[in-house]
Amino acid sequence: MSEQTPQQGTSQERRVVVVGAGMAGVQTAVALREQGFKGAVTVIGAEPHQPYDRPPLSKAVLLGTAEGSAFDVDFESLGVELRLGCEAQGLRPAERVLDTEAGPVPYDVLVLATGAEPVTLPGTEGVPGVHLLRTLDDAERLRPVLLRQHDIVVVGAGWIGAEFATAAREAGCAVTVVEAADRPLAGALPAEVAAPMAAWYADSGADLRTGARVERVEPGAVVLTDGTRLPAGAVVVGIGARPATGWLAGSGIELGPHGEVVADARLRTGAEDVYAVGDCASFPSARYGERLLVHHWDNALQGPRTVAANILGETPALYDPVPYFWSEQFGRFVQYAGHHAAADRLVWRGDPAGPAWSVCWLREGRLVALLAVGRPRDLAQGRRLIEAGRRMDPEALTDPARPLKNATAD
Repeated sequence: MSEQTPQQGTSQERRVVVVGAGMAGVQTAVALREQGFKGAVTVIGAEPHQPYDRPPLSKAVLLGTAEGSAFDVDFESLGVELRLGCEAQGLRPAERVLDTEAGPVPYDVLVLATGAEPVTLPGTEGVPGVHLLRTLDDAERLRPVLLRQHDIVVVGAGWIGAEFATAAREAGCAVTVVEAADRPLAGALPAEVAAPMAAWYADSGADLRTGARVERVEPGAVVLTDGTRLPAGAVVVGIGARPATGWLAGSGIELGPHGEVVADARLRTGAEDVYAVGDCASFPSARYGERLLVHHWDNALQGPRTVAANILGETPALYDPVPYFWSEQFGRFVQYAGHHAAADRLVWRGDPAGPAWSVCWLREGRLVALLAVGRPRDLAQGRRLIEAGRRMDPEALTDPARPLKNATAD
């Protein structure tokens, strides 16, 4: 990573350009002003809409109980220039120029916050009735589909697939969820933790088919590799997302194995005065001893504060959060904090067949991650214990009636 030296005393003249008008981009602009940055701030967004929050898209916006989810930010009073409907096309770091479809934009400091884009299902390009759910336009196209109560096939039983299936069942649609793995959330959770969640689909009236692969999608049907034809008035694809960084090809910005921008612990890239934050960037975690790529809302909210602090440069700030996310699905509130990949022990709290339970992951006796279903107090206390690096008493942890904070070993 380059050693970037803050230009002390020149904040008034410096121009910060933020590429991306989602949570990470907007919060970067807000954090800069909150921390006292006086220079010009421009936020460039590819979509024409006023910047908006994404979590409501799979819930209130999709079901028509909210028209939109625009951020409650007064950009004019903050002195932040918005350039919307303007897509980034390239970057010339040596010249400090961002190329956009509307022409070149010079910068003194650039923040990459372009987020992630959904992975498409091969062979579905141009097939009528196939949808993604990532943008406001996607949600608005899907809303009348739910109103017409179509037979819907959801491809992928990850977080977004489960949330969409929940909304579709609530709207009265017949829902079949097709998952290539042997369980839901196979890429996110161990088999023993994800297994109880399979029953949630049936409880809600959705048909979950695991170990099922899509051969092709035709108008009105999804054909599986075993020959099964599933009627489908609409198909919603939720098979993951990847960093939206294709436009950086040839720029010299280092990209990681998933296409993400490789940032350092201060969220700086290898190019001078270029930062990266949110879904499009990975960062090294001293807490977990590995590089993390976190595609969740809280990361896009927290990271910008570190970016702003390092742009101002008065007190260098390191970014090493306890990752956090939540999901509302099938009448359950699911929360997760931490990172369990290197855990050496798993401890259950409560009965996974019941409405409320938690799972704790330990590494060398210390709590490193926690999944809470309907137990928000476990999550809140667990997150603080992870941050503090506290050692836990595994036997005490197994008692769901015992507060987590009272299950420490030191």
